[in-house]
Amino acid sequence: MPTATITVALVGNPNTGKSTLFNALSGLRQRVGNYPGVTVEMKKGQLTADGVNFELIDLPGTYSLAARSPDEMVAVDLLLGRRPEEPRPDVIVSIVDATNLDRHLYLTSQLLDLGVPVVVAVNMIDAAAAQGLTIDYEKLSTALGVPVVPIQANNGTGLPQLVRTIRQAAHERKIPQPVEFPFAFDEIIAHITKELSDQVPPVLVRRLLWDVGGYVEQWLLAEHGERLHHLLAKARDQLAAANCPVPAIEARTRFAWVRQAVAAAVTKPAGRPITWTDRIDAVLTHRWWGTLVFVAVMFVMFQSIFLWAQPLMDQIDAVREWLAQSVAEALPSGPLRALLVEGVIGGIGSVLVFLPQILILFAFIAVLEDCGYMARAAFLMDRIMSRCGLSGKSFIPLLSSVACAVPGIMATRVIENRRDRLATIVVAPLMSCSARLPVYVLLIGAFVARPGSPAWLPGLVLFAMYMIGFTVAPLVALALKRTLLRGAPPVFVMELPSYRRPKLTAVLRRMFDAGKAFVVRAGTIILAAMIIVWALLYFPYIDSNGDSYPARIEQAEEAAAATAERLKELQAIKNPTPEQQAELAELEDVAALPDKLNGQWKRQSLLGRVGLWMEPVFEPLGWDWKIGVAAMASFPAREVIVGTFGLLYDVGDVDPGLVLDPSTDEEGQAKVASLTRAVQEEWAKDPIRGPYGVPVALSIMVFFALCCQCGATLAVIQRETKNWLWPAFTFIYMTTLAYGGAMLTFQLGRLIVG
Repeated sequence: MPTATITVALVGNPNTGKSTLFNALSGLRQRVGNYPGVTVEMKKGQLTADGVNFELIDLPGTYSLAARSPDEMVAVDLLLGRRPEEPRPDVIVSIVDATNLDRHLYLTSQLLDLGVPVVVAVNMIDAAAAQGLTIDYEKLSTALGVPVVPIQANNGTGLPQLVRTIRQAAHERKIPQPVEFPFAFDEIIAHITKELSDQVPPVLVRRLLWDVGGYVEQWLLAEHGERLHHLLAKARDQLAAANCPVPAIEARTRFAWVRQAVAAAVTKPAGRPITWTDRIDAVLTHRWWGTLVFVAVMFVMFQSIFLWAQPLMDQIDAVREWLAQSVAEALPSGPLRALLVEGVIGGIGSVLVFLPQILILFAFIAVLEDCGYMARAAFLMDRIMSRCGLSGKSFIPLLSSVACAVPGIMATRVIENRRDRLATIVVAPLMSCSARLPVYVLLIGAFVARPGSPAWLPGLVLFAMYMIGFTVAPLVALALKRTLLRGAPPVFVMELPSYRRPKLTAVLRRMFDAGKAFVVRAGTIILAAMIIVWALLYFPYIDSNGDSYPARIEQAEEAAAATAERLKELQAIKNPTPEQQAELAELEDVAALPDKLNGQWKRQSLLGRVGLWMEPVFEPLGWDWKIGVAAMASFPAREVIVGTFGLLYDVGDVDPGLVLDPSTDEEGQAKVASLTRAVQEEWAKDPIRGPYGVPVALSIMVFFALCCQCGATLAVIQRETKNWLWPAFTFIYMTTLAYGGAMLTFQLGRLIVG
């Protein structure tokens, strides 16, 4: 009898469409499962069909069940029912690429050993037809000894039949016949199983014998000691003498079985037809043309991030302004109103305004992955990565870190070599993640995208900021591989999937997940950090005479508003009389008093005092104390600097993106200009900072491009490496690199500006 809920494990090689199938079956009913003691996260989903509930588990893509680490062993243990937090799957669905059955059925042959019903889902049947392949699925099912269902996961073809087949397999519970190995091999397996007192499942005994130096061998040798070591050595010698050498015997036997099954069911054309994939790859994987296309694609992506998001950013900023004004009018002056308006609404609003740009970034990444270009980019970058001691497999985690370093670091699990994995983890935070984007946009909008500057300049500067990570990361990796992580570069193996049209729902789901994560983070870590920063800048709010700074500033603003019309009249007079000049000077002092009082207040605040004390440290970078304070406040999360700038310079209601909109009205232009003017007027009094606004802005951006200001990233490095030494090392080397890069940028900028 089938269980009330049928547990289904989805297993397949990378690029087989496994995640697409999982998303198509589970829809939005999915979550992430964490396993104690390891760093593996597996997606889980639910499906209900014909009154039957299915629990879906999407295992990480793999080419083999030969585990090399505890993380890889989790998938094997789950399939064997050895994870106490998960039931053993009732059915295993093996997803294979119809165009690569010769390779992908190798993993299927290993799944047959597990003693669980198996259903083979042959995906991408349209690509197989385009290559002239004809597959007889009934014959293939007979040859494999398990049900076979043709599907097209990206458009839903065959999925109802797949669900029915899974349900039937769970009901019948027919255990598939495993691949037959030579008799000598089976004899030795039985002997070792007996020696281990039947404590280890036979399938793991096979893996113990096959996977020389693998995780199963390490685990069992640690438990059974030298006796098992001698037993293994003797068994492998006996197999070699019987012409069954380990580990070659597994590949030889399984691939022979696969070839026989494919020959019985697949008809191939006499000559392989030249497909559009081949024609496109001739360009995209070319050493020079492919590199030019890659750079062009990246440039277009970052230009789009900067330009396309403006309308939505305007709407979000308008809502923020309205909400802040409503709260300010509803509450009396005091710490509570300041906390809500400046700390909460101002801080979170100044981050959420960049949500459209985050969504565009993730949309590009999702499209590039779904269409198959991302694998070509990894293949292309292998030439560069190998010179740094890494392989093309490191490129995908690094490119994923452009969105967020956390999933990028977790993506390093596909790298088998420990030294290469550590090197990739340590350099992944150098990629400019989405959290840096608000900082770039703010400073580019305020200092680079000035009226009269070329329209392409902001996008070019943004592109350059991202290229800093792509340039520095390989250099740091090279230094690590020649010192702390010395070792030979691994061989790079990756399949290039056929090009396919991205599925809109998959792209939208990726955008939704990214946007949700960004908003949740803005509402938790960033909110807490902004409240702390607000408090450090707000307290003490009493001056030396015992008066309240907020009250004094409010009175000064009322006085300035009352005399604003008269001030404009006097400023419009071309030849004022001495009396008018005296009155003008007096009214200008009245208008400037709120900013003067606010500056005094922030300077004597807790964070301001720390910033003033450390200003000599920031001076070589071209920074004043306010920039230094904002940088220090942003170490828990980079986005905090945006809200901190708003508190320090009192221009939180200005949208930096408005500077790129030529249709902006006069009031909007004045708001944008106020940000630049507030900094320039303050620096103008300083003989060093005054003339160098653009070099200082570039210095700040370079600092943020190279610094590791993200508590979540450091935490996930610790979790992946199981050691606090690596996150500490990452923080120290990146902060040092950021300081040196920012100083070099400013000093060179001074020489160029003159």
